[in-house]
Amino acid sequence: MAIGRRERVRAWFDAQLRPDGEGRTGLGSVLAAALRASGYGAVGAGFGILALYTIPIAVLVGFLSLLGAGRFLVHPTMQWVRMLAGLERRRLLRLGHDVESPYAGPDAELPRSLREVRADPSARRDLQWVFLHGTWGLIIGAILINMPFVAVRDATYPLWWAFAPSSEQQILSGMIEAQTAPAAALGFATGIAVCALWLLFGPKLLDLQARPGANLLGPDPDIDLSERVARLTATRAAALDAHAVELRRIERALHDGAQNRIVAVAVLVGAAKREVPRDPDKAVEILGRAQDTVEDALAELRAVVRSILPPVLEDRGLAGALNALASDCPVPCTVAVDVPGRCPASVEATAYFVVAESLTNVAKHSRATSASVEVTRRGNTLTVAVVDDGRGGADAGAGSGLAGITRRVEALDGTATVTSPPGGPTEIRVELPCGS
Repeated sequence: MAIGRRERVRAWFDAQLRPDGEGRTGLGSVLAAALRASGYGAVGAGFGILALYTIPIAVLVGFLSLLGAGRFLVHPTMQWVRMLAGLERRRLLRLGHDVESPYAGPDAELPRSLREVRADPSARRDLQWVFLHGTWGLIIGAILINMPFVAVRDATYPLWWAFAPSSEQQILSGMIEAQTAPAAALGFATGIAVCALWLLFGPKLLDLQARPGANLLGPDPDIDLSERVARLTATRAAALDAHAVELRRIERALHDGAQNRIVAVAVLVGAAKREVPRDPDKAVEILGRAQDTVEDALAELRAVVRSILPPVLEDRGLAGALNALASDCPVPCTVAVDVPGRCPASVEATAYFVVAESLTNVAKHSRATSASVEVTRRGNTLTVAVVDDGRGGADAGAGSGLAGITRRVEALDGTATVTSPPGGPTEIRVELPCGS
């Protein structure tokens, strides 16, 4: 019985130290996870303090609005609440929760009265999160911050308790008085126990702290889906348009390039055939021209194939493909890729196209002396940013290659933003949903 109990306990600890049930991690990985939980828990606790101070303000504004004296305070209060919720969404994104903002954009209309707040489900959900995070989230954050300090203090308590003033002779944050040697020895045991709890359950506490935000800060599942349907309809139309544009581009590339060169090869071969009996040297010269034309046609065919789905993506992955693009760019370019694993092929191809078109624009139009490419994946969003120090003034609506970037990105339900003030710098930022 005792052996079976020990085996069950050992199996339980092994399960706690395995990520997703696969290869067992070391103590260093468990410690890193606990430290990460305390770090993000501390950030969440900071937001919790802000939320805690927001609660009485929101209640006071609501009460004054009912009396008809606080209507003008609703708009700034909700603006603060929305900003605080946006900060939490950023934290959740770093924790792996892809919480989509329920607002159309940063300039979405804010409620200006208590009636508008009641009619806006997203505003109500933001307020619910404020109340939960200012209480529940703050308490969990305080626990996550306190656990490693309590563990270190209590584990070392037997070494220094005799030199501490009587008011400080206590363990477990003052919950237990420890003014004797046996009680001090108990401090070592409590310190080890708190450390074990922190290592094993710190990430789970962080998940509990993040859960209200993950559940409340996204779009309301009961809201009217007409806007989403309209957006998907427009996205589908954009995808079909982008597909048609690509087919026309490929057709033109084949018709105007490779096909014409192959026709020229046929003409040259016919001319060489007629010259063989009369002037063999001239026939050899014509055949040489035909060979050069065939090589040009093959190069154009390879370029068309690469533009459809670059083989370098399959061979070297996204990071290798983008480094190859940067090495071919005449403007010095740095590449930073932080993408764990592989993304869907369509997403990688679109990211490759965005960088290729952006670097082409940099080389042709920007007069830049340097450029940088940064690709990151956070949660289910792949972000591509291309920045150059050129003259600026790029306009995505002027029918340039930037319009093609926008079409390709919108076809995948992504977003593309071009920031290019006169004088520079120019930044092209693209966000692509890439699934789980």
